[in-house]
Amino acid sequence: MNSVTYQPSEQALSDFQSDSKVRVTEVKDGYKFESTDDQQIKEPNIIFYPGGLVEPISYSPLARELAKSGHRVYIANMPLNLSIFGQNKADSFLAEYPKESYVIGGHSLGGVFASRYAVEHTEKLKGVFFLASYADEDGALKDTNLSVLQLTGTNDGVLNKKQWEKSKKNLPKDTAFVSINGGNHSQFGSYGMQDGDQKPTISESKQIETIVMAMKEWFMQMNITP
Repeated sequence: MNSVTYQPSEQALSDFQSDSKVRVTEVKDGYKFESTDDQQIKEPNIIFYPGGLVEPISYSPLARELAKSGHRVYIANMPLNLSIFGQNKADSFLAEYPKESYVIGGHSLGGVFASRYAVEHTEKLKGVFFLASYADEDGALKDTNLSVLQLTGTNDGVLNKKQWEKSKKNLPKDTAFVSINGGNHSQFGSYGMQDGDQKPTISESKQIETIVMAMKEWFMQMNITP
């Protein structure tokens, strides 16, 4: 499977290491990123499903930045790096802090299966976020009370734009849409250029910074109180 699996970049491997600010640990079904300052940790906790055939460590730069801002982040480790085989991986993450609030989401294929999970566990979640992804019919969120955030890049050559546009009918009317100017599909993670993608006109770090800012704003609008 390695010949078709997208491997984490040097930056992602570096960001996967614990340091004085962020603690990285292996947990059941994946990896956890959290601030080393327990006083800084705040809700919601974030559950992340990787894109298809992308190794989970490839999302370390994004997870690290979110953890630095105070949020506990779980990245699921999917069988064969395909979330279709691990839709319920979130179960063990939710069980770790059952009294705290959570959001779930993912990149590309990961977002599709994160939304399918969310539909079946609405009482345990506050929201769903999509990075270059969408909610299909089996993950339709329009009749739920979940808050939804949709992020896309203008230079994305992988996302099926027609399918993405069509799938908007599966989302709540108050879904927040954020377009990252110059961002592409691959830079939602850190694993090099994905086949079929377009070249970005912004740096990977800038794209990740924009994602983190959008998510923090989304959390504020949710008005989650511990």
